[in-house]
Parts: sequence; structure tokens; C-alpha cells
Amino acid sequence: MVVKLKIIVAILLAIPFSGCTQFHAQSNHRATKPTADQVVKPGAWNTEAYLPFLEGKKVALMVNHSSLIGETHLVDSLLSQGVQIVRIFAPEHGFRGDAADGEHIADGRDPRSGLPVISLYGKKKKPGKEELEDIDVVVFDIQDVGARFYTFTSALSYLMEACAEFKLPVMVLDRPNPLGFYIDGPVLEPEFQSYVGLHPVPVVYGMTIGEWASMVNGEGWLRDGIKCSLTVIECRNYDHNTRYELPVPPSPNLPNMRAIYLYPSLCFFEGTQISVGRGTDIPFQCFGAPDLEYGDFYFTPQPNAGSKYPPHRDEKCRGVDLSKMPLDSLRSQNRLNLSFLLTAYEHYSDKPSFFLKTGYFEKLAGTAELRKQLQAGMTESAIRASWKPGIDSFKQIRKKYLL
Repeated sequence: MVVKLKIIVAILLAIPFSGCTQFHAQSNHRATKPTADQVVKPGAWNTEAYLPFLEGKKVALMVNHSSLIGETHLVDSLLSQGVQIVRIFAPEHGFRGDAADGEHIADGRDPRSGLPVISLYGKKKKPGKEELEDIDVVVFDIQDVGARFYTFTSALSYLMEACAEFKLPVMVLDRPNPLGFYIDGPVLEPEFQSYVGLHPVPVVYGMTIGEWASMVNGEGWLRDGIKCSLTVIECRNYDHNTRYELPVPPSPNLPNMRAIYLYPSLCFFEGTQISVGRGTDIPFQCFGAPDLEYGDFYFTPQPNAGSKYPPHRDEKCRGVDLSKMPLDSLRSQNRLNLSFLLTAYEHYSDKPSFFLKTGYFEKLAGTAELRKQLQAGMTESAIRASWKPGIDSFKQIRKKYLL
């Protein structure tokens, strides 16, 4: 396994790499600039499709810093169009998207617009009667990254559930999925349902958030099978073969496209003793731990804006630097990279303590089987074979909702 991982990393690092400081422009080739009718346009840009529906309505928005029309925030755009916004609901990381991972967010007020901001990642996960009784419609517009444990899909599920209970329509302004070109990983089993995985989908599900919302609603996956009145405003010039690069980082610890591509593979480590670089300047672009006996890269996590209490704070971690892996190579893999997890477990000096006692690894994996497979020394091909029936069944569900 050591030789295998070294060969993989060596091949990837041997491919020419050209860095770029702009988040949306990191690439390994010079692309032809798309024409106006080729540019991918998120649903929020298609104002003529939804402004008439909002006219004369009292509107609530679930948005964050990614809710942009070009460089203009959706809140500012709608207010300029005379839309009556009553309040804003904020997900994990807050309305401005700058709160640390897992940090509970307090209610507040947006200083620019003066609108009240209600946190749905603090004392409550979904709005109640007092937040919805004076609302006619709720609009959701947040950039997802296409991994089951990224919590914005859970935030949308709870929002849809609350609106179904109070018979309010929900409008989702769809956005492209940067991981929308593949499907992989174990399907969530019901006993491992949590805020990092509410529904029976693979780790990477290959759907836009609008398609995902339609599936959750259509399959009756909300509490007690209730359904909300759902409208999805589609993206333009996008399909699941589109390699879409996000214009802004979706959250503090996914600062660039490399981190997004690596996120589904590395996030399993969050349920183990292995750090994924929180508290460094390359989160989700490295992995390591004090007791990992592998790799020639060293880092020491320190508190920062994205992680106030990083795992292994002030401890020297040994591991692997993935921050130079070429983007084209990551895109072309079209699947989770299990070699990171297999190698880390193989070379961790204290195997009985590798998995956190909280059971968080099982919540992230959505199953108890992956942990058992690692402990049994199963190969990557054998582990993947165990995922296939679930993925095949999910694909039959998924295709009903693709736009």
C-alpha cells in the first residue's frame, strides 16, 4: 500500500502545474473564454423567471455569501427590484459565510440592509411558527458542493419540512454542482442519519441542489412523508459533464477548487485521529497526525478564522501534502480516493484509537461497514464492490429528477 500511494502521488505531482491566486481561475490549461451564451448561469441570474412570482409577496430568504448574481448579493438585487424581504435565515458558517466550522451562530441583523437574520445553525435547525407566520414564500439560494456531509442540503431539508408544515411554498434558485460529474461512496443507512447525512444517498450524489430538493420531496424523505410546494429555477448552460469552478469559496475550510475536489475523500478523517489541515493555510489539502508513521510533510495546526479549535492544536503532525496536486488530475479521477484512508489506517501507530469514540466516522460514512472493512484489511476494490448495489439503486432514483 505504501508503494501504491507513493506511485499515485508521484504521477499526479509529475503533471505540470500552474498555480493561480484567484479561486475561480485555478486550472492546468488555458481555456477559451466562453461567449455570453455559453457562460454557466445559476438560477438566481434568471430573474425574469422568478421576480413575477415574488411580486407583492412577503419573502424570507435562506442565503449566505455565495448567493450572488454576478458580483451582487441576491438580497441587494431583490431589494433594488422592490421585493419585500421580511427576514433572512442563515445556515452553518452564517449569513456572511465566515464563521468557523461547527460554530453556533446567533441571531442578528444585517448591517447593510437592516434585515433581521435568524440563525438555523444554533439553538434551532428549522424555523418555527414565529419565523414563518408572516411569510408568503421562502427562497433558498446557497452554493452546495455535492457531498452528503456538507450541511447546506440538511439545512434545505429542514427548511422544506417547516414550510410543508405551515403550507408555505419554497423556491430553490438552482446552482451548479462542482462535483456533479460523478457518483460514489456508500449510501446512508437510516440508523446513521444525522445533520451530516439525512437521506439515503451516496457520499457524492451528482445532483444540483435543485435536483436534490426535488428528489427529497418526490421520494417522501421529509418527516412523515410530508411534501412542500416546491419550485426550482434552473441553471442555464449547465449539465452534469460541466466542470464548474466556483466564483467564491463556499465555506472557510474549502478555500479553493482543490480542497473541494479532495473534500469527499478526506472528510472521512474527521471521524478519526487524522487531521485534514484545519488550522493551517491548506485545509482539506493535506492529512496527518502526531502518531501517523507515514509521509514527509509536517504541519502544526493553530487556531484561525476557519477553525477555532483545530484537531491536534499545537502538535506537530506528520503526513502528506496534497496542495500541489493538479486540478485536471483530480477532476479526471471521477471517484473518491480511498488510498488516503487505507494508507493512514495502515500506518497509524495506535490502531485501537484511530477512530473517534464518538461514532462520528460512522455518521460521515453513513454506515458501520466501512470501519469494519478497514479494520479487516479489505482492499479498495473489495470495498468499492460493496458500494455498487446501493449506488446502482440510487442512480435509478436520481435519474427521475435530473434537469
